[in-house]
Amino acid sequence: MRRWPKIPARLWRLPSGVFLLARYDGRPAGCVGVKLVEAHSAEIKRMFVRHDLRGLGGGSRLVGAAESAARELGATTVRLDTRHDLVEARALYSKHGYVETPPYSGSLYADHWFTKSLG
Repeated sequence: MRRWPKIPARLWRLPSGVFLLARYDGRPAGCVGVKLVEAHSAEIKRMFVRHDLRGLGGGSRLVGAAESAARELGATTVRLDTRHDLVEARALYSKHGYVETPPYSGSLYADHWFTKSLG
């Protein structure tokens, strides 16, 4: 079983980051974290949409909310990574203008890296 590396909670709090919770009919439906990694660069982490709610547009809304949060934190670029088996996630990121880039981290759980200018 894979265990995700822990990210200190302080990184998900202002002024260096936020963690957003999506709701559908009042119930938790998904989440996404955004953290600054440099003065004008943010990283999207831990994006998730409940399995039974996938295909309803929640992923696109979370990406949009994460990008808005990154802008509010002062970022002009956003980066993220994902696994090779998350084909739908990679398609979602490409649909929203993310471009695959060379690796920027040595994460054991990342196979693809993306960036997007928020300009």
